[in-house]
Amino acid sequence: MSRVEKFFFISLPIILTSLIPALLITGPFLPDLVISVCAIIFLINTFKNSLLLYYKNNFFYFFIIFCIWIIMSSILSKNTLLSFQSSLFYFRFGIFSLSTWYLLNQNEDKLIRYTYLVILFSFLFLIFDGFYQFYFNKNILGFPLVEHRISSFFGKEWILGSYLSRFYPIFFAFFILLKKENTILKNHFLVGLVLIASEILIYLTGERTAFFYLNLGAFFLLVQLKDFRLFRLITLIVTIIFIIFISEKKPEYKSRMIDETTKQISKTSNFEIFSPQHQLIYEAAYKMFIDNKIIGIGPKNFRVRCQEPRYFTNREEIAKPSCETHPHNTYLQLLSETGLVGFGFVTITFLTIIFYCFKHLFMKYFRKKHLFSDIQLSLLIAIIISLWPIAPSGNFFNNWLSVIYYFPVGFLIFFLKKNIKNNSFFR
Repeated sequence: MSRVEKFFFISLPIILTSLIPALLITGPFLPDLVISVCAIIFLINTFKNSLLLYYKNNFFYFFIIFCIWIIMSSILSKNTLLSFQSSLFYFRFGIFSLSTWYLLNQNEDKLIRYTYLVILFSFLFLIFDGFYQFYFNKNILGFPLVEHRISSFFGKEWILGSYLSRFYPIFFAFFILLKKENTILKNHFLVGLVLIASEILIYLTGERTAFFYLNLGAFFLLVQLKDFRLFRLITLIVTIIFIIFISEKKPEYKSRMIDETTKQISKTSNFEIFSPQHQLIYEAAYKMFIDNKIIGIGPKNFRVRCQEPRYFTNREEIAKPSCETHPHNTYLQLLSETGLVGFGFVTITFLTIIFYCFKHLFMKYFRKKHLFSDIQLSLLIAIIISLWPIAPSGNFFNNWLSVIYYFPVGFLIFFLKKNIKNNSFFR
């Protein structure tokens, strides 16, 4: 490769990829643009330098069939053009994952360092601004604190906790890698403070799903890690102490995160999943699935079809139609919008990852061996969080969320390829 080609095919995509965690703070447009640019560059590189080998693996075969299926579902839907907005160019996310894998093969150290630093400074930036909003009732840009829920630079979008909880395992994975290689930020104390502050901030956002993801990730790490369990346990204990202290001083945060959740769980009459409104939406999604079991109604079509009277679920105590932009659960959305087949692709992916995680646990505790490294486990947990079925979730086809879903995939494939015994799914 010439110097110009190395910059265009390697250096530029490395810089763009590493900036994604920071760009996500600005909204969906810039990170999605970067994903698309990286995918286009990799496609050009593929034809110019014969990189077809990167496409010959189970991950990409599985992914591209899923893309074909959701396009077919869009074509057969009642609102094809609307549905195409989500499905037609969905392939860019899989190509981006291959691009990340390729870039790591070309310059692993640079991409890992850059990405780690971007995530670290993004976390520090949000931590500072989040606690500023907590103490002064507005962030540094003047966004007010609404209903005691911290949103920082996300403004009216209550997704700060979602951002932190989803990038938390990725940040931890890179910390482990760089710590072991004795490169940068060898200070456990500094990183520990960032982790603790992030966990406390997630609690203060009032985002119960994000707080659940945080605890889910903590549980998986504690039972599966080999070398960093004590460090993770100490940060978790310190976090719990601070959360208890804050809950005593600021009971309004405990009221939302603990009391309301306990109240909803303990309801015995008229069984409801998460909340009355969630229940209505889920019932509407299920009805759509029953009417369109195989092909679904088409991606992005729930927002239109839920306005049809036959999908209303009115009750005496809640007399309003069950209509939203999406069903607020990944698997119900896939069932209603892509049918059993689309649902099956994602379900198989999730169950495969869970199977390998349980296999790792079995080997760890009964054979004293480790199927995955701590780095691989942390990246797997990031994906498990995104695909976890029993929790409210965002729109599966939302650009902002899709960038987060696919961001760790290329890194995971790269590190799994280093260990031939556990990469059969990605072979």
